[in-house]
Amino acid sequence: MKFVTYLRVSTERQGQSGLGLEAQRAAVNAFVEGRGQITSEFVEVESGKNNDRPQLAAALVAAKAAGATLLIAKLDRLARNVAFIANLLEAGVEVTAVDMPEANRFMLHIMSAVAEQEARAISDRTKAALAAAKARGARLGMANPQIAKHMDQAVSASVATRTGKADTFAANVLPLIKRLQSGGASLRSIAADLNERGVKTARGGKWYAGTVRNVLAR
Repeated sequence: MKFVTYLRVSTERQGQSGLGLEAQRAAVNAFVEGRGQITSEFVEVESGKNNDRPQLAAALVAAKAAGATLLIAKLDRLARNVAFIANLLEAGVEVTAVDMPEANRFMLHIMSAVAEQEARAISDRTKAALAAAKARGARLGMANPQIAKHMDQAVSASVATRTGKADTFAANVLPLIKRLQSGGASLRSIAADLNERGVKTARGGKWYAGTVRNVLAR
């Protein structure tokens, strides 16, 4: 069998789950052993709430082209969204999770539907609480000085999060880059090697000598 592996981490969840990229890679490698071979690997650093996943889209294209199965370490590596799962399954690619290899298309739909309903219930409760607060005369939104202050703090935190994502990505890919560099490879040849392996940059693009240099400099 042929497998295309998809590995994902998000800065806010990686520490909680304890399942980093190396652990995911070890899990999928152990699963593939004796079953077939991995044709390509795609790595993404993104929140599970974000459905815009360029690396997942690229992995699906690669799997379909190779007639391979998309392999992930855990089901929660995919977005918990019914429409997203439906579109993924309609791509015509078989999906297998190491932690639940028996999960079929029907089970994926059910699991995503339950998760989406939970998210909707939380949203409805939040809206109801805000409406009740407004009815009591509470100042909402930017009219509230405290909220305005928190918004400024949120902007600063967002910048820090983006920087953290870049740092996390660099830390995950750095061992491979240094291993290639220790073999005497130039920055340009390292970039070519990463592109051949199907590893994308933090922004989902191709590697160049300058991109490799930036990772080494972080």
